[in-house]
Amino acid sequence: AFKDLMNDIKDDKIDIVVVYKVDRLTRSLMDFSKIIDTFDKHQTSFVSITQQFNTTTSMGRLTLNILLSFAQFEREVTGERIRDKFEASRKKGLWIAGATPYGYNKQGSHILVPEYPYANNLQKIFELYLELGTVEKLYKKLPELKILSRTQKPFSRGMLYRILADKVYIGKIVYKDKCYDGQHEPLISEDLFNEVQNLLKLHSQERKFSTNAKDGSLLTGLIYDDMGNRMTPSHGNKKGKRYRYYITKTHKLEDYQIGAITKISAGEIEDFIKAQLIMFIKNNIQENI
Repeated sequence: AFKDLMNDIKDDKIDIVVVYKVDRLTRSLMDFSKIIDTFDKHQTSFVSITQQFNTTTSMGRLTLNILLSFAQFEREVTGERIRDKFEASRKKGLWIAGATPYGYNKQGSHILVPEYPYANNLQKIFELYLELGTVEKLYKKLPELKILSRTQKPFSRGMLYRILADKVYIGKIVYKDKCYDGQHEPLISEDLFNEVQNLLKLHSQERKFSTNAKDGSLLTGLIYDDMGNRMTPSHGNKKGKRYRYYITKTHKLEDYQIGAITKISAGEIEDFIKAQLIMFIKNNIQENI
């Protein structure tokens, strides 16, 4: 409605705008200055029926700006009070705003309570992640076990990442960079949660060495198999340990011929290349001497 009003003013359809109080129009001094400029350009008057001032005079504008300054101050103070109240509630361990996490429901007192059967699924999700090793495998496995979201749909990968990293499941209330002890019942032990975080952190580091990374795999774009097919970085995990390889991705090539070597240990080939380079440099230094 306000946009319609401003458009009518710009079309010179409005002679006067009447409000009950000036802060019914806006509480922002900056916004109001822009509005008044528009009023002036199109010769539109402005009247507040409970406040006596005339915007065509300098004194009237001063009075209006003072009133708006107090209105803006009141709005900002109210916002600060609300934020302080929310902060105090979080320190008490209460869930204040936002959708309740998967596995919990919220009581009227802002205390999270387990929501079954979803609460029982959390333990399985965390344990399965440690067992399978990756979110991708977990994403594919959960529908097979009939472990679904509240809407009875499979979890997205993003939601699984959020669940696995959410401290609310060990009884914490987190807001931005602050963490408080919650009044709700934990659904996951801290030991299990910490194991999962370590594995998530490991995979986060591994993504830095993906095929799109600019560094990490020394021979990216430089190594080929015996048939001239380019080999790309890859990795695997076993018992929490990361193993890097270079492999030939033949399924992405046309008219390719499979070579005798399609997979080689990244560490071994990189160490060999480094040793050869060191030897080459030493020999050149000696020849120059």
